[in-house]
Amino acid sequence: MNDQIHSDGSDHEHGALGDAEYAEFMELAAEEGFGAEEVEGAIDEAGHGPLPVLAVVGRPNVGKSTLVNRIIGRREAVVEDKPGVTRDRVTYEAEWAGRRFKVVDTGGWEQDVLGIDASVAAQAEYAIEAADAVVFVVDSTVGATDTDEAVVKLLRRAGRPVVLCANKVDGQSGEADATALWSLGLGEPHPVSSLHGRGTGDLLDAVLEALPEAPAQRFGTAIGGPRRIALIGRPNVGKSSLLNKVAKEDRVVVNEMAGTTRDPVDELIELGGITWKFIDTAGIRRRVHLQEGADYYASLRTAAAVEKAEVAVVLIDASESISVQDQRIITMAVEAGRALVIAYNKWDTLDEERRYYLEREIETELAQIAWAPRVNVSAVTGRHMEKLVPAIETALAGWETRVPTGRLNAFLGEIVASHPHPVRGGKQPRILFGTQAGTKPPRFVLFSSGFLEHGYRRFVERRLREEFGFEGTPIHISVRVREKRGRNK
Repeated sequence: MNDQIHSDGSDHEHGALGDAEYAEFMELAAEEGFGAEEVEGAIDEAGHGPLPVLAVVGRPNVGKSTLVNRIIGRREAVVEDKPGVTRDRVTYEAEWAGRRFKVVDTGGWEQDVLGIDASVAAQAEYAIEAADAVVFVVDSTVGATDTDEAVVKLLRRAGRPVVLCANKVDGQSGEADATALWSLGLGEPHPVSSLHGRGTGDLLDAVLEALPEAPAQRFGTAIGGPRRIALIGRPNVGKSSLLNKVAKEDRVVVNEMAGTTRDPVDELIELGGITWKFIDTAGIRRRVHLQEGADYYASLRTAAAVEKAEVAVVLIDASESISVQDQRIITMAVEAGRALVIAYNKWDTLDEERRYYLEREIETELAQIAWAPRVNVSAVTGRHMEKLVPAIETALAGWETRVPTGRLNAFLGEIVASHPHPVRGGKQPRILFGTQAGTKPPRFVLFSSGFLEHGYRRFVERRLREEFGFEGTPIHISVRVREKRGRNK
């Protein structure tokens, strides 16, 4: 496993398709009435690898969330006229001038929880951890404060490209205030009113210049480099104990008090003759917006660790009922597109009755990830630790699997013939053809004659798994509907 080349199909000009396969696919598309530009756009959109990440940072109440809403083009980040408003979801997808990227809203820390210096450090630390570029938002009506100066020092140390946003410039009179921010030494301040949209276009143009076309972080460090495994889960489920057990020594602090781990800890560990990079992450609390200070940033850094990992090993305390938090954490890993392994810890403490009810809970609460490999372990005794590596390798193999276009279309033809889409409104949409546009995770684009209902897409995904495996990996399926029938058909 470790000697594989860690390349991503999205680096190829045609996504995951080779030249000959692409030419054959385009002929098929033309026969069905799809234009070349439409097909190429669909493949490019479905087949992209990891998107570059932009972090929006700054002290409280400078308008970070308002700017994020402006960038993503919808009101999704919570905005209130007071500092420290936190929110559940902190990562959004955005597009500007035809380029897509992720936006991370890092606002909402409580200054008085940890003290201003620690809070600013956490803010900049997350920007370092997660971002390919940073937008630093300053309130131009207030000017540069001591807090802003502290952020500048930390961002400069981070070495990431920084775009300076002078926010709350609502007219010509505010331009002079923005000019004063040259003193921060971060280059040109971009005068913006995120509330009214003034200047955001120029700011985003500067952002695109700062962002790489693709993230600097690649899976693995080089050919044969260690694969990255993120250990995630609720506080006190045994993540640090598991890491110590697989390392066969005490690498990280273990304490019965939940939340001992604040920062992700990277550890190179040899298992099964292979070197892996394990990341022990801070426990994710119940809901991010109920968190303050260190716990809030622990959750953000955990999300960043998942983004940079290849496999997420989710630990669940088998002695307790599967909770909403467990499901949220699993969803986070699936939405990030990581390979997934579920490890049920403290298995040695279960009696027969608890095992019976746990199996029922798994069937009902986790049915949507029945494809994820499962291991029943004990981080304390080391029970079944030898099963962890095979499960991780299985998940990685599924994550990197690619089905040739010819074989995929033969499979899709069988589905359409044996299980056609239900008739809706007198019409029966049909899958015409498709291709796998990328891997890590597997991403498919299907071209159809009409809208495919969500239930039918789930059916197609289930059949894909039955036919081709894909154990341990989420599958992304996008559908491109043919607007007009071509003359060539």
